Amino acid sequence: MRSLILMWLLSFFLIACGSEPKTHTENLNTEIKPASKATISHNRSLAKQLPFGDETDFLLAKRGFIESIPGAQVKNTEGREVYGLSQMQFLQGTPPDTVNPSLWRQAQLNVLNNGLFKVVDGIYQVRSLDLANMTLVQGENGWIVIDPLTSAETAAAALALANKALGEQPVSAVIFTHSHADHFAGITGVLTKEQLASGSIDIIAPEGFAEEAISENVRTGNVMQRRALYQFGNLLPSSPEGFVSSGLGNRVSDGEHGIATPTIEITETGAEMTVDGVDIVFINTPGAEAPAEIVFFFPQFNALCMSEIANHTLHNIYTLRGAKTRDAKAWSRYIEYAMEKFGDKTEVVFSSHHWPTWGKDEAMDYLAKQRDLYKYIHDQTLRLANHGYDMVEVAERLELPENLSQAWANRGYYGTINVGAKAVYNRYLGYFDGNPANLHPIPQEEAAEHYIDYMGGGEAIMARARQDFAQGNYRWVAMVLKHLVFAEPENEQARYLLADSLEQLGYQAESGIWRNFYLSGAKELRHGIEYREEILPDEEIVARVPLQLLFDAMAVRLNGEKAADADIRLNIDMTDTGEKYLVVVQNGVLHGYPGRHSSEPSASLALNSTDLRMMFSGLVGAPTLIKDGRLKVSGNPLALIKFGRLFDKFDRNFSLVTP
Repeated sequence: MRSLILMWLLSFFLIACGSEPKTHTENLNTEIKPASKATISHNRSLAKQLPFGDETDFLLAKRGFIESIPGAQVKNTEGREVYGLSQMQFLQGTPPDTVNPSLWRQAQLNVLNNGLFKVVDGIYQVRSLDLANMTLVQGENGWIVIDPLTSAETAAAALALANKALGEQPVSAVIFTHSHADHFAGITGVLTKEQLASGSIDIIAPEGFAEEAISENVRTGNVMQRRALYQFGNLLPSSPEGFVSSGLGNRVSDGEHGIATPTIEITETGAEMTVDGVDIVFINTPGAEAPAEIVFFFPQFNALCMSEIANHTLHNIYTLRGAKTRDAKAWSRYIEYAMEKFGDKTEVVFSSHHWPTWGKDEAMDYLAKQRDLYKYIHDQTLRLANHGYDMVEVAERLELPENLSQAWANRGYYGTINVGAKAVYNRYLGYFDGNPANLHPIPQEEAAEHYIDYMGGGEAIMARARQDFAQGNYRWVAMVLKHLVFAEPENEQARYLLADSLEQLGYQAESGIWRNFYLSGAKELRHGIEYREEILPDEEIVARVPLQLLFDAMAVRLNGEKAADADIRLNIDMTDTGEKYLVVVQNGVLHGYPGRHSSEPSASLALNSTDLRMMFSGLVGAPTLIKDGRLKVSGNPLALIKFGRLFDKFDRNFSLVTP
């Protein structure tokens, strides 16, 4: 499957940051703007508040360096670049006014320190060849590969880099640390399809991995993928005015995705295994950073892999692309447990992103501050909520104590304190703040017309908004002008001033994904929606989707209004597995029942399980299968036609900041 997160490099006219800005009324156009005086002041003020003289992370990020990534790019078999670092060389030197200096520092650490590194003798990492790291552990017979990246091409390049520098070896086992695609989807770059089909190479993953790896993108896949384009900055050019960093790493690779079914699942904390002669002790950490995740300790290396539970950034307790809210309390507890169980033996901590921390005392200090970071957000959010503050008020009031906020690894390069507090509030109390005025609000587009009327019309709003923009009140300008844009979508001056406000907020953002969202929103306002072709799922992945998840996805696509009066029962017989299924549409709802048939079906279908998945995923039509003799229909064939007309087709090119 083509990567769910694609890169699209756009050409913009870039205004030099050092030029003298024109008055804003002359600048309401589609051009990218320089940093304003307010943004310059904001960024320079932050630079004075943080310990930029501390070079420890730069030393750690360089430690163990062996070899750089050849050519700083990876291409697929057709010659298309799926990952590149050459366009990021602007990160050399001091931060420009258009980038938060703290985010610039993080971007330099992520991107400029790329290649193959030694963690300890026997453990190596390839960093900055994708969003995540790929770790290789020396086994008796070959490499134990931890997290084979997002794309087959980058995973293969990472393995080739290690084999070239350290000696050619086969892959003897694979570990998926968790159920996010940047940690498993490059599997076919390190194992052949024959190895995957035969199960000859062990693939170790946390309990529930297979379902969680697929299900997150099944039920809400279309909207999540659309928002992910904004979160990871894939619509932005790499430049001081565009994409700089995701905070968690560099860009996500744009290659071929795959998935594999684990041969071994870690079902309990404390599980011990010997993998290709290497002893490993596992801890299950579900429901924190990912629905299914493990961290683990290597006794012979005195090395602790924290997967994505500990990072050199505050992580997302709620991710802007959209996902289930994570459990900050459990997150903190998992870090505490790892410290208690392995702290006295640990000489190095490494993770699936960023760089390791060496030394027992240093490693435990790093983990303690990460542990307390999530617990502080959790506990203090609930404290303030119990004082009666609503979700937005809590997020505005919550600040970390200095001993946590001054730790570089706790800065909000990916997640933020603001969003983290809202996530904790929402997890416990939901979105409703208790004010009945917010119980049944008017939809955004209708409300916008009323707001504009109450505010005295568009011209009055623009006059006030220009004044606030000139004073650097960008958050307020954005809040006001979103109503004008929704009420008057053809009002170019409103769109452009809103875009300019979002742009300045992006330049000020310490979080890479906040910056990406702000700048992507500004691009939509200035240039509209860039049409992106529909990406159909790869047949190999569809063939592995559990049938119940497939029917869950179909149930989401069922148009309840069209299906309100439908009464359809389809008996399905799978000719290759002998399984049977009953699919029922009734009361505007679709149900899939394994192992059942109806005594009075509307129609009966007989086909193999792969073709069933292909047909219901939209990769092949029923007429084609019937024509090829791969589908036999008995009963009323019109029932199948009617069934097929009840489903929506999602358009992934919808707008996010315009009506």
